[in-house]
Amino acid sequence: MKVHFIAIGGSVMHQLALALHKKGYQVTGSDDEIFEPAQSNLQKEGLLPAAFGWFPEKITAGLDAVILGMHAKQDNPELQRARELGLKIYSFPEYIYQESQEKTRVVVGGSHGKTTTTSMIMHALRKAGKDFDYLVGARLEGFDQSVQVTHAPIIVCEGDEYPASAIEKRPKFHFLFPHIAILTGIAWDHINVFPTFDFYLEQFTIFINKIEPGGLLIYNETDDVLKKLVTKTKRKDIRYQPYPVPFHTISNGKTILTIEEQTAGLQVFGNHNLLNLHAAWYACRELDMNAATFVTAISSFTGAAKRLELLASNDTTIVYRDFAHAPSKVKATIEAVKQQFPNRTLVAVLELHTYSSLNEQFMTEYKGAMDPADKAAVFYSRHALELKRMPELPAEKVVAGFGKTGLQVFNEKERLMQWLQQQNYKNACLLLMSSGNYDGADMLTFAKQITG
Repeated sequence: MKVHFIAIGGSVMHQLALALHKKGYQVTGSDDEIFEPAQSNLQKEGLLPAAFGWFPEKITAGLDAVILGMHAKQDNPELQRARELGLKIYSFPEYIYQESQEKTRVVVGGSHGKTTTTSMIMHALRKAGKDFDYLVGARLEGFDQSVQVTHAPIIVCEGDEYPASAIEKRPKFHFLFPHIAILTGIAWDHINVFPTFDFYLEQFTIFINKIEPGGLLIYNETDDVLKKLVTKTKRKDIRYQPYPVPFHTISNGKTILTIEEQTAGLQVFGNHNLLNLHAAWYACRELDMNAATFVTAISSFTGAAKRLELLASNDTTIVYRDFAHAPSKVKATIEAVKQQFPNRTLVAVLELHTYSSLNEQFMTEYKGAMDPADKAAVFYSRHALELKRMPELPAEKVVAGFGKTGLQVFNEKERLMQWLQQQNYKNACLLLMSSGNYDGADMLTFAKQITG
């Protein structure tokens, strides 16, 4: 097989290129810029383009497939050449489906918890010694890459609702046709892509209708919006498995899980993680795993990167960082830490970094999200607003939107760090939530300083 990647430097694109190269395919690619770690990863396998830019001469009639990344535009000269030659052009998820038509496909969708749930399934399958392929959106301990495509009989995919490519605007998870589907919950986000809530909901209805006949839909019954949607789109040719928070206890900051009389202590915590874990269990059970094997396996799961990741700790202070940025994720993450450590002061910092979160009209979606925190701050940089060509976001609009008494709002990292240094971290948890980098502030060093 000869495959060419247009925009090979993307975080998932380059991982697929590496996976196909390892499978024995002839892989080529182009991009106008490639950053680390993609550059080193591609260079190590001899797949780094000799020069940056677009080269139509790379597109020849002998190619079996052209895979188009999100970074490529409609007028891309390589894409135009591929069209002229009548070549098969795939978005990333379309190609994943082509490679997995003979596999049992597990697809995890939802507004939050996709990466963690996918990672939990992968972790349990590996511990159980099962052979499988995967596609996941974060680095996971024990896995060298985030995409693997071999001849395995199973593939586990994180199902993203973002558009598939520049020429295919439908969501990625519409192209994967699962046998086992998971929906973790629905909370409106990405207003630049989904301008109305109804339009966003429709994407999940379509996903349910893409499940293979005879397949299984595993869904979070504690999410009222999702539960209503599932009821409304009831299909008679698939099976349904609702899930609540599984039975558990919390003792001295440690969560003890019980499934089918099998009990074990967990490395992760919080109702959102327990819900993700319950979904993972039902998927693994459908793949012929028993409860004893699953519970033993999941007890060693430490979480996906930047999902309630422990940065530093001592006897009196714990520092976590989390990728949370959407309102539902922020709320779930804060509640998880407060529930796990009810007798500690919770200092929470949220960076607004995405298009939606920096939009003044979106602020009311955060109402109450930071209420459980004892001390709370919201940070956003003017630089982020400039990059996204967005208007000024007044601090008073942020305060009004969150509705949190005593909320501090900063848009200069120096003022944020000054506030953080003034807090008392004795018998406390510091929770850092962001999909950005606090405008370059060194939070890891700070975490080590207050726990050192």
